[in-house]
Amino acid sequence: MMERFSNPVLSKELKLRFRAFKSFSGLMFYLATLSLFVIGFLLIYTRFSGTSFFRPSDSFTMFAVLSVIQMALVMFITPGLTAGAISTEREKQTLNILLTTTQSSTQIIVGKLLSSVAFLVLMLVAGLPLYSLVFLFGGVSPSQLITIFLFYLVTLVAIGSIGIMFSTITKRTIVSMIATYGAMIFLAGITAFLFFIGFSMEQMFMNQGTASANATPFSPISYFWATINPGVLMVTILYPDMATSLASVVGISIPVWVGYLIFYLFITAFCLFIAIRKLRANMKTNR
Repeated sequence: MMERFSNPVLSKELKLRFRAFKSFSGLMFYLATLSLFVIGFLLIYTRFSGTSFFRPSDSFTMFAVLSVIQMALVMFITPGLTAGAISTEREKQTLNILLTTTQSSTQIIVGKLLSSVAFLVLMLVAGLPLYSLVFLFGGVSPSQLITIFLFYLVTLVAIGSIGIMFSTITKRTIVSMIATYGAMIFLAGITAFLFFIGFSMEQMFMNQGTASANATPFSPISYFWATINPGVLMVTILYPDMATSLASVVGISIPVWVGYLIFYLFITAFCLFIAIRKLRANMKTNR
């Protein structure tokens, strides 16, 4: 029974990844960056400001900024771990050997993805002692921390799936990385720009079409761009009042996290489906 759910590719990738020195050097760099921020934040708010105490409001500010920095680091590291999962095997000419084993395409793709996700989860867990300082000073509820980490998990799995897909359909790792970072920039930056552009245009059309100043706003396109933007969801998690303000602006009361979860789960399933279907097709093309 257990052999049916075993994944030798995952076991091999975990051993290779966690035994490599560059993995732990990357983890050290990640924790050093977070530690420098926390130490600098505490010094600024306690010594350089002329006060010797740390208010709960300051603790929440540190939690918010730390969450944003950690999310930026995760989004920056994830494509580097997943964008070369299959293309590196192809460049080393080991992909055909891997495909001649008894492992299915699903086992190979899922094993590659889960090994990267496991390392990213290790990074998130390793940063928990820094978050414990926030609870020491107060101002943050445990539910917010749990929600933030679930948000991290959904996002990194989706970005990892995008990286796996591009790594499968492209022949070069550098091309796969550029495409994955481009998709990440679109989701994190361009969607915010499209939100403001779409909202402005919809408001302009609404003002031209109705003479009533009290017309109820309704901007479904702007709401869509807002729901798929990781920054918008993080802001609404940290500041619930912002979610209420966004609902009043776009005229849609559905929580942002609902659309975010549906969209990113769909992206994850779609990218994995494409990667699984194209894995052996690339092998036939190379022949």
